[in-house]
Amino acid sequence: QVQLVESGGGLVQAGGSLRLSCVASGSIFSLNAMGWYRQAPGKQREKVATITSGGNTDEADSVKGRFTISRDNAKNTVYLQMNSLKPEDTAVYYCHADITTGSGWLPPRGYWGQGTQVTVSS
Repeated sequence: QVQLVESGGGLVQAGGSLRLSCVASGSIFSLNAMGWYRQAPGKQREKVATITSGGNTDEADSVKGRFTISRDNAKNTVYLQMNSLKPEDTAVYYCHADITTGSGWLPPRGYWGQGTQVTVSS
């Protein structure tokens, strides 16, 4: 079994910062691409940022220059540093990871965390 557990969400004023963390645990053979997605009320889930196992990143245009994704492979953790937050960033933020489990002979599959609420007040 694999678990992704997010933390770091909360309520912040516009212009403020938050740092989200997501730790993967369980029977992990290899941790491949990881990322953050968000879903606002009444909207579809959208990609915020992704990072490969080698550290290549990709961010949505709406967060470029404000959000930074990073990872610590030794800790099986991915982070999302969010600066200059805006009310439109309010959403539930979900961690996602492509994980090869067990002894490694099965193909990787995607796992989701339970989500953490981020609320930005104006």
